[in-house]
Amino acid sequence: MAERQYLCIDLKSFYASVECVERGLDPMKADLIVADPERCETTICLAVSPSLKKRGVKNRCRVYEIPKGIKYIMAEPRMQLYIDYSAEIYSVYLKYISKDDIHVYSIDEAFLDVTDYLSLYKMTARELGEKIREDILKTVGIPAACGIGTNLYLAKIALDITAKHSPIFLGELDEKSYRETLWDHRPLTDFWRIGAGTAKRLEDRGIFTMRQIANCREQTLYDLFGVDAEIMIDHAWGREPTLISDIKNYKTQSRSLSSGQVLSRNYSQAEGEIIVREMADKLALELFDEELVTHSVTISLSFGDKEKPMARATEKLLSPTSSAEQIIAASVKAYYRIMGKNDYIRKVNISLNNVISEPFAQLDFYFDEKKLVKEKKQMQAVSSIKKKFGKNAILRGTDLKEGATMRERNAQIGGHKSGGKRYGNEEK
Repeated sequence: MAERQYLCIDLKSFYASVECVERGLDPMKADLIVADPERCETTICLAVSPSLKKRGVKNRCRVYEIPKGIKYIMAEPRMQLYIDYSAEIYSVYLKYISKDDIHVYSIDEAFLDVTDYLSLYKMTARELGEKIREDILKTVGIPAACGIGTNLYLAKIALDITAKHSPIFLGELDEKSYRETLWDHRPLTDFWRIGAGTAKRLEDRGIFTMRQIANCREQTLYDLFGVDAEIMIDHAWGREPTLISDIKNYKTQSRSLSSGQVLSRNYSQAEGEIIVREMADKLALELFDEELVTHSVTISLSFGDKEKPMARATEKLLSPTSSAEQIIAASVKAYYRIMGKNDYIRKVNISLNNVISEPFAQLDFYFDEKKLVKEKKQMQAVSSIKKKFGKNAILRGTDLKEGATMRERNAQIGGHKSGGKRYGNEEK
């Protein structure tokens, strides 16, 4: 395969940087965190500015973990604003690169295949990366780090391990320099796709570095990780055959829809049922709007008692459906299979499994056609009202009960406030 050139661009402390720019502050110098001031001190900071990180404040820490002697600005999350900034930055990428050669990895990170553009601009990958970073800073005021690599994996590693710890926020790797400089790097969790669990299993076998993975007997790794060992071995050598075009052309064979919620306090059995009903109802409406149906529902619960392990239950539906009535009933049934009378929960996740297009679904022999048509008309009316007047324009009675969260969540994006106030902050 001919050597290619990739950029992996990351917007530094993105949410915090946006809030700094909005206030006319230098994102690299201001002491600012993004966290909801209306929540308790155990709430997680969604972002911490670079200057606070230098002073020992960890990214994604909880508010109470910030040393008492440090003064900072607490900015209320404004998720819609961050989406708007991200879209504007994407337009910067489009000045230089076709959308076909861009893979948006997250709201603040993207891969760019610049191979076919370097001769056009008469630049090296490093020079083009610098130019794009400068344009982002000029256009929106957000500083960015850039990793450059001869494949997607090396670009990501050049960003995560090299650029983010470089004074110029830029790193560059090919297979040779990767092995020369990072084969003995520790810890393994600094590398993409190696989490704490994976690292622990490797360490139990006396493997602590990429060099040791590369030189390990392959069958040992396959015994430990199955087919995932193939990716691990490739990455240990700095190889990655996947192209951005492969990612864009990939189609999943199966699909699911899910929703998760971390509760503000411990919820009892009865209170938890309200949350389950709300979440299942919302997922059913999403299915209906997309003309999809599901085969089954899975409920996962994390308990207030941290010693109690997470529990999970799946309930199959009689036939593939988007019926809110059936999905809610199945969700509640699964919930009571794992939720005891004296239990308290802190986190709920609901997943609708094996989602397919409605035209391909087979109807159950016993289904009530008149009842189904009536419910579809009701769901269509609800969907139309919500789209025209807002998600809280029409609600179920359970959404008004004490402990219900749907009204609040309808005003959020990704579980956080979408915005509203110009400045939701105070100095701490």
